[in-house]
Amino acid sequence: MFATPRRPRFLFEPGEAERSFVAEFLRRETTGGAIVLVAATIAVVWANSPVADSYQAVRELRLGPLDLAHWGSEGALTLFFFVAGLELKRELVVGSLRRPRDAVVPVVAAIGGVAVPALVYAIVNLDSGYANGWAIPAATDIAFALAVLAVAGSFVPDQLRAFLLTLAVVDDLIIIIIIAVFYTSGLDPAALLVSIGFVVLYGALQRLRVRTSVIYVPVAVVAWWFMHESGVHATIAGVALGLLTRVLPDASEDRSPAERLEHRLVPLSAGVAVPFFALLAAGVTVGGLGTFLDDPIVLGVVLGLVVGKPLGVMGGAWLVTRFTRAELNEDLTWRDIIGVAVLAGVGFTVALLVADLSFDGARLESAKTAVLAGSLAAATLGALILGRRSRRLKAEA
Repeated sequence: MFATPRRPRFLFEPGEAERSFVAEFLRRETTGGAIVLVAATIAVVWANSPVADSYQAVRELRLGPLDLAHWGSEGALTLFFFVAGLELKRELVVGSLRRPRDAVVPVVAAIGGVAVPALVYAIVNLDSGYANGWAIPAATDIAFALAVLAVAGSFVPDQLRAFLLTLAVVDDLIIIIIIAVFYTSGLDPAALLVSIGFVVLYGALQRLRVRTSVIYVPVAVVAWWFMHESGVHATIAGVALGLLTRVLPDASEDRSPAERLEHRLVPLSAGVAVPFFALLAAGVTVGGLGTFLDDPIVLGVVLGLVVGKPLGVMGGAWLVTRFTRAELNEDLTWRDIIGVAVLAGVGFTVALLVADLSFDGARLESAKTAVLAGSLAAATLGALILGRRSRRLKAEA
């Protein structure tokens, strides 16, 4: 008798190092997500208070070459994207993305989770003239999504946590490419070449094992500034620098440069940079429900986040299991995957950034309102689904 070939399992079992990294990352993002939520709440209350004019005045306050609003979206978020670049590099070199068999599930799910909400938005806004906001509901906010998972799904399997982390990292990469390709205007080739030159210099310094921040900081600042001046969004420089940072330590090193930088910068990114951006970006004027429901931008973004994201992520996961004959890991159920797919609709930080790049004036207000409403709805639904599963696992433990 011939033994029946064992079918591959859907979603990998993380090793000890991967499990420790995910657990530490969840703790950091839970705290960061809470701080960002407080900052966003302050912004909304401030923008709808009797002193709402002062909120706009603060956003327009000039500090050096930029106003505070742009320091938030192109300055503070560059640090956020630099950390995202470090995390992506880690996943590619030593994390789950280094193994094609494990990476295919979150990669295909992330692609579906970007394409379907963008399609939903485009269909809703086919004749509205606002189709350029198609990328707004495509983004997943890694901090908020992981924070909700950490609170509501404290007893869910480790594979699910690793899946959401990898899904969000791949999602970030796709959105970064979208920003670079579709949201660049008035390109200055000379400034772009200067920025690329300093990015390459940063990579060369990494290869030469230069360690002093006295050299790296000026190189990074010049690369960032000329990227901004080129017309390409300045956060792209942050991603590029993160991807060029060494992840593997030398024999003489206890930790790699990427590990040292994450240890130093993640608290600053999660606790200061992203909340600063949220404070300056999330202050929208809340209108009436009728106006809200009649706005095609609002409908497109909310439906994209709450309906499109789960359908895209679930569709991608189903395609993998359908065409690779993979089986769901025995510790998971499809309800778990649905919970994570719904949670992927939390699109706060990067979605607000894409809204800023897509619209201005009243349209921008509509887009930001929709991002807040859609993200809140996705977080609530995801928490309910995963919270119920977590409570059942806790009772069985």
